[in-house]
Amino acid sequence: MVSLLHGVMQDYYEQNVFKDTVSNAPLQLSFVGTFCLIFSNCMGPVAQILNSIWGTRVVLLLGTLFVAVGVIIAGFSTQIWHLYLTQGVCFGIGVSFMYVTIMAVAPQYFDRKRGFALGLIASGSGIGGLIMPFIMTPINRSLGGGWTYRVVGFVCLACDLLACILVKDRIPRPRMRKRLRDIIKFDVFKNGSFRIWCLGATMQMVGYFIPFFFVPSHATYLGLSDSEGSSLVAVSCAMNFVGRIVCGFLADKLGNVNTNIIYLVIAGLSNFLIWTFAYTYGTLMAFMAVFGFTCGSYFTLVSPITAAILGMEKFPTGLSMVLLSNCVAVFGPNISSAIESAVNSEPFFSYKMFAGVAYILAASVMLWLKFNINHKISAKV
Repeated sequence: MVSLLHGVMQDYYEQNVFKDTVSNAPLQLSFVGTFCLIFSNCMGPVAQILNSIWGTRVVLLLGTLFVAVGVIIAGFSTQIWHLYLTQGVCFGIGVSFMYVTIMAVAPQYFDRKRGFALGLIASGSGIGGLIMPFIMTPINRSLGGGWTYRVVGFVCLACDLLACILVKDRIPRPRMRKRLRDIIKFDVFKNGSFRIWCLGATMQMVGYFIPFFFVPSHATYLGLSDSEGSSLVAVSCAMNFVGRIVCGFLADKLGNVNTNIIYLVIAGLSNFLIWTFAYTYGTLMAFMAVFGFTCGSYFTLVSPITAAILGMEKFPTGLSMVLLSNCVAVFGPNISSAIESAVNSEPFFSYKMFAGVAYILAASVMLWLKFNINHKISAKV
């Protein structure tokens, strides 16, 4: 939802609202997604502390409130910094509360086929991505971006309230107030495999959001309509839905790390071999389909890989530390935008190369992790 909301709305605001009034609007607008990602990663420990005090359902309700209010109020923004506070900070906090809480509950219900189960859970965002672009683009055209934000906000409110009703702990946990030092424990970094995993997770997230953020703008640059740009995002999200489920299934068969490597290599090559030569609607569609299928393995595998390396006792701390380390990755779109603005190359070429290199480097790090855990090439890791 983060990539969808930012990708579609960045293109709209870039072309219709801030095009003639703000210098270097694409770079400034890219920081909206950056703030959102920073807070969605950094607020994980806070979510765990609140969970220890009030329980799962209250934290989910707080997350729902932050998500809905952040998106709805974003509809009243008249300056880019307004979007920083609403879609960036407020929405990001809500996403963190929802995601961290649900991902801590899900493993409680599965001892076998955990990868497939988490793949199904992680795939849910693809359904929203398939439907929402076809709602957002017509509203942008007829009523403007403000009403698009408000409609999306109320849709989020309805869906998240349903999650609040359905999600609960398998075994109710005792209310024991945790402190920040109980959650952020740097001793997990004594584990060499965990250090490598944090580096690999960060590298794959550096490139993840770039196509989602900039392909709609690339489509507009090529002369395609905004509805065609939305279709590209929708197809990518649909393939993301399928890809995350298949990723979980393969992880149970081949191993979590092995599956992650396969997905990362294909995602990286899709940037180099398809997006680089995409000058038509059909080629862009092919890229978004392949990239969408393979780019989201992190979201399916972050929990099982962390749990496999550290064990379930240290899993909550490990998950928080992985998310915190990923704060570095949120600057990927900003760095690529700065490179794009600084070099005299074909438009969008820097984005294509940056995302591709990030994924191939991530695959290399995960290959390092594989051999650090088990030296056998054929080992199920």
